[in-house]
Parts: sequence; structure tokens; C-alpha cells
Amino acid sequence: MIVDVAARIADTLPDARVMVAGRDTAEIVFESEARLALDVAIAALEIAFEDPFDIDGESYVIHIQLGAAAASAHRDEVLLIEEAEHALREARAERITIARDVTGNPAAMDRAELSLDLTRAIEKEELFLQYQPKVHLRRQQVTSVEALVRWNHPTRGLVLPNDFIPLAEESRDIVALTLWTIRRSIADQKALAASGHDLRIFINIAGALLADKRFVRRACELVQASGAQLGFEITETSVIRDPESAIANLKIFADIGIIIAIDDYGAGLSSLAYLKQLPARELKIDKLFVTQLTSSNRDPLIVRSTIDLAHALEMEVVAEGVETQAAMALLSVMGCDMIQGFLISRPINLDALIHFLDDGKYQALAADMRAPFNRLATVWKRA
Repeated sequence: MIVDVAARIADTLPDARVMVAGRDTAEIVFESEARLALDVAIAALEIAFEDPFDIDGESYVIHIQLGAAAASAHRDEVLLIEEAEHALREARAERITIARDVTGNPAAMDRAELSLDLTRAIEKEELFLQYQPKVHLRRQQVTSVEALVRWNHPTRGLVLPNDFIPLAEESRDIVALTLWTIRRSIADQKALAASGHDLRIFINIAGALLADKRFVRRACELVQASGAQLGFEITETSVIRDPESAIANLKIFADIGIIIAIDDYGAGLSSLAYLKQLPARELKIDKLFVTQLTSSNRDPLIVRSTIDLAHALEMEVVAEGVETQAAMALLSVMGCDMIQGFLISRPINLDALIHFLDDGKYQALAADMRAPFNRLATVWKRA
């Protein structure tokens, strides 16, 4: 498939050098005297991929994500490629095309300066939260939301987590950043409650924080003083760094009413030895498996076995990255408890979240699960 995709790119941009860089990635390089050429090329590719591909006599539309960077010819090509790779990661996360112009802005590639900017950003409230709902399939209602941090940089514009979270972890700004997120979530939860929506807010906790006694103490103080209903999402690999401290501190969080969720399950080094020790009440299946659920032979087996395992450990299961009604229907038949993904909602600001909850249109979507995948869902139920 990637060879066919690369061939169409080459036909669309005959002056570009096109190389296959992986099973799902192609690299495109071209030169032009005008920066506008990049926008023209992007538009041409988007139009070209509106036409379906013929695969064994059947038509399939291939959706592409474009991440790009432009710079003057004298710039370091390695840094330009790194900038394009960052743009691609953002494009895949946000499902939009990301194009960066670093021609006249050396600071765009300066991680050290961006790290310093982040320290100031936390103090100056340049950060904001967006929320992505989780829908409980049986109840057909939003039962919680995940808080996602965004950074509105005064000169660079929107900076996404893939760019600044790793910097925060390296500089130890992750402590201040996460405490800010907790405080903001507590305030937003009160606003949600005032609007008639009593929802738990889940916050991502970096692995380094699970062994930080001062962070644990301060986080507990904030939660207990506010009475907030929060959840902490942690990855399996974050526990492996220092399992003794991580498990002990997670139990402290659980004891004061914070729900622990295991994030990105299956994407890292899954360990049943750690899994059975964690005081977790939710397990989130990584979107890597969910997005291929209806087009792969193995992924449904992995997802179903994971759901059964989690239920045996008395955990509810959340499927991330749900984008189609077919995937939602199959997950429901498999016994998945909650779904999260673009089918329900993209990450949205607080005001938009309140409107989304008031509107309630997602309930009709959750109620109409059977039609799009009835036949295959029946097969899985019998199995």
C-alpha cells in the first residue's frame, strides 16, 4: 500500500523526491523559490488523495496526514527533517495538516529556549486545558473526561504536548506543570458541576512524578482540600522505572479517592507482575490496536483478551482512538465499558464541553451501535 501511495505522491508532485520511509510513512523533499509552494503542494496532495485506490477490484479511500517544514537553503537539513518529524507527530495527534516555516526563526528549533519559555509559561498562565469525553457504552452517557494540556505561546502560537512535555520532564518543570493542571482541573470541575455536569476529570501523570514524595504530598493536599473527583492516568513503563515507590504512591492516591487508570495498555512493556499490584480501576487499551480493530485479524483477539483480563482484575476498560461506528459496535459486543475518540469528540475547551454535554447528541450515536457492524459483531459474540 505504501508503495502505491508513494507513486501517487510522485505523480502529483513530479519535481519532488519521494521515498518510502516505513510501512505507513513516505518522505517528500522539494525545492522552490517561494514559501507558497509548500502550501500549493499540500493542497495538491489533499485533492489527489480524494480519489480512491483500486485494491483487488474494490475501491478504498486512503486518508493521509501531512506534517511539513520549510526553511531557507542554507539551514541545517538534519534540523529541518527533525522539525518535519515533529510536525508529522502533531498532525497525527490532531488529525490536521501541520506545516512549519522555520526560515527566519532559528529559535523554532532551539529546545533550550523553548524549555526556558515553558518555565515562564507556567507562571504567566499561557497554558490551557482541553477535555476529551469518555462515553460509557451501557449507560450511554459521558462519565468522565481526560484533561489535555495545550500551550498558547506568545510568538510561536499553539505548541502541542509532543513538543513540550518531554522538555518539561527533562527540566523538572513537569512538577509545576502537573500541579498547575491539577489546580486548573479542580476549578474547571467546579464550573462543570455548576452547569449540572458532575464528571470526574482524569489527568496524565509522568512516570518521574510517581517517585517524587514532594509532588505526591502536594497533589494529595490539593485534592483533599478541594474535594475534587480526579483520576490519574499512568503508563505501565512509568511504573517499571521504580516499581516499589510507584506502587506505594499510587496506593496513597487511591486511598484518598483518586481513580488510577493504566494508560496506553499494550503499547509498552506490558507486565502482569506489575499489573496485578497496581491499585487501578481503569485500563485504557492503546489506540494502536483500536484503530485497526475492524481491518486486522490479530488486533480483535488482543483487544478481546485484554478486556477479559481487565474484568477479571475488577477493572473497567476504556478503548482509546475510536473513530468509527463499526469499531464502537464491535467493542460493545466484546464487553468494553467505555470509549474515547474522535467518533465521540475531539479534545475541546471547557465552554465547548459544557455545550457538548448539554446538547446530548452523542447519546443517539452510542444508542445506535448495532447497525453498522451487526454481522461481524454477532460472530464475535458467538465466539
